[in-house]
Amino acid sequence: MGRVMESLIGPRVPVVELRARPWRYLTPTFLFMAARVLLLVSIFFPYWHMELEAPQYPNGLFLTAYVNHLSGDVREIDGLNHYIGMRPLGEAAAFERAAAVWMIIAMFLLVEGAAFVHSKWAVVLAVPAILFPLGFYLDLVYWMTTFGQNLDPEAPLSSSVKPFTPTVIGEGGIGQFKTYAEFGNGYWMAVAGAVVVIVGFVFHRRAYKPLAERARMAAAGGAGGAGGGGV
Repeated sequence: MGRVMESLIGPRVPVVELRARPWRYLTPTFLFMAARVLLLVSIFFPYWHMELEAPQYPNGLFLTAYVNHLSGDVREIDGLNHYIGMRPLGEAAAFERAAAVWMIIAMFLLVEGAAFVHSKWAVVLAVPAILFPLGFYLDLVYWMTTFGQNLDPEAPLSSSVKPFTPTVIGEGGIGQFKTYAEFGNGYWMAVAGAVVVIVGFVFHRRAYKPLAERARMAAAGGAGGAGGGGV
């Protein structure tokens, strides 16, 4: 059982080695720490913005999506969407918004755990944080497509608006409505966190792979010596 745990957790750094090359082993730890901070702080910043231009609203309508709630002119946009048969925005990604903060906290803890695992299995712990920005984007695409392609045929303007896929990023629109969408600072923090994690693993591998190989060679040598002594 001890060998199994050692293979999962990886070799410990000898005190002499740590004193001789402290930054070799501290660098991945600091990078993982920076990634965790970026991920956690992103909760408090917008992940996505959209501006909608409509004849009834010359100054435009604005929608901002955080990981756990929507803000801005949600009611007004829902009112316009009602005429073309689109469901209220609050019905989109309800589960994701409810679970988002807890999911990010879990990813925070997993990346923290990765800093203490000195083997290749550390990557497994950090995979959710690395893929999180992509997951957010794909989930946004899914809900925008679902809402746009499933319009209520009984809506007042259903005969003049065909099902469509709203533009997730960039300029788009339908009929007299124009939209401009972009990612917010929170999303880019999550992206930066994912990139920092990947960079952290470059230094993680450079620091701990030699120790793991040295431990394997020592174990192989010890096994060979024991086998030789038994002859």
